[in-house]
Amino acid sequence: MRAKTGVMTDDDILLACALADAAGAAIRPFFRAPFAIETKPDASPVTQADQAAERAIRALLAVHAPDDGIVGEEYGRERDDAERVWVLDPIDGTRAFIAGRPIFGTLIALLERGRPVLGIIDQPISGERWVGAAGRPTTLSGKPVTTRVCPALPHALFATTAPWLFDAQGVQAYERLRADTRDTILGGDCYNYGLLAAGHGDIILEQGLQLYDFAALVPVVEGAGGLMRDWQGRPLDADSHGAVIAIGDPALLDPVLTLIA
Repeated sequence: MRAKTGVMTDDDILLACALADAAGAAIRPFFRAPFAIETKPDASPVTQADQAAERAIRALLAVHAPDDGIVGEEYGRERDDAERVWVLDPIDGTRAFIAGRPIFGTLIALLERGRPVLGIIDQPISGERWVGAAGRPTTLSGKPVTTRVCPALPHALFATTAPWLFDAQGVQAYERLRADTRDTILGGDCYNYGLLAAGHGDIILEQGLQLYDFAALVPVVEGAGGLMRDWQGRPLDADSHGAVIAIGDPALLDPVLTLIA
């Protein structure tokens, strides 16, 4: 049974979880083990594990959702003009994976008419799995989680993956936000967003993300009570350009937008 637009069925969620299971089974044998590493044209690394995980996901989608579109980091686009499109990042945080740090994650999103309505952050080593779905509360390993209250910037914990990934204007925004918040955490990729959804952070600022980097994060953060927006405060969709903000307490959104403008 297919969901009405914006409302996820149990079947959608079960399929997404099966995709995450398949990716995890492909990834775990490579963790802290020898594997081949290549460098992509954008200078980012890709490993055998990234490729094996995306192949495993695509194989299941070919059987269970053959009419849906796919956008994947490693193997590109198929039927991406479909009403429903699965967006895949088999290992978000490949550098952490290469370093043997279990703070990477598999990202699986379902877009309907370009809007993220289902998202999974799966950490296949620790077994943590965040599931966000439109109309439902976000869960972490099956239990509901919520963001925390933090209405003032001086009390906020701020995270970003790496300030050197910002452009010149972005670096200035990062520095202003860092100066006005309580503390700054570097590194973490998608894991930061799962922690924010579970009440362990307040603000995340990123720039230069691709659709497969952020699509799955939106339902996870927003289903936990937070917000994800672009740097102009607009909701994120398939046409967003990858400058994103995640906020745990919605009261922080306007102060953050003002600070980074």
